[in-house]
Amino acid sequence: MEQPAWLLLSYRVPSEPSSKRVAIWRKIRGLGAVYIQNGVCVLPNTDAYQRQLKIIQNDIIGIGGEAALLDTAGFDKQDAETIVSHFNAARNAEYGEFLEKCRAYVAEIRDEIEVQHFTYAELQENDEDLKKLRHWLQKITTVDFYGAPLRAQAEQELTVCEQVLEVFTHHVFDAEVRHDGPHSRE
Repeated sequence: MEQPAWLLLSYRVPSEPSSKRVAIWRKIRGLGAVYIQNGVCVLPNTDAYQRQLKIIQNDIIGIGGEAALLDTAGFDKQDAETIVSHFNAARNAEYGEFLEKCRAYVAEIRDEIEVQHFTYAELQENDEDLKKLRHWLQKITTVDFYGAPLRAQAEQELTVCEQVLEVFTHHVFDAEVRHDGPHSRE
């Protein structure tokens, strides 16, 4: 197996204003980068990430900071495994948070079914929440460069969310037919 290559961005930004420092951090994290130490982050070496990190490097310099962007690889397999483990740990943390939200979503819908709160408003709200979950998972998988272990579980849990919403949808439609109009127990 060929050693992976990474882009390494080492930077320092002025402490004030903090909003600019946070904006830089958010841009870097939004790309899926992981920090191997304070002010030093890595991303897979692709043309797209080179461009994006070059823009961020210019932003850092523009606010009075310092930045160096390097093309790098580990010296041996252990170095590569260490960096990959950082990426997978970061994605697993995101998948873990996603899984918690999915479980809460499923629990909420099951509660609605139990109390027979079958309204179109509730269905619409749950449908919007499911769209947000789908979008969130897509954002995580986009930056899951090395197949973090929790990815399959997150995808499976999203499927459970979709199935539970489908069951709820049938209850709402059945309630509509039974009552010849919207059914609401508010």
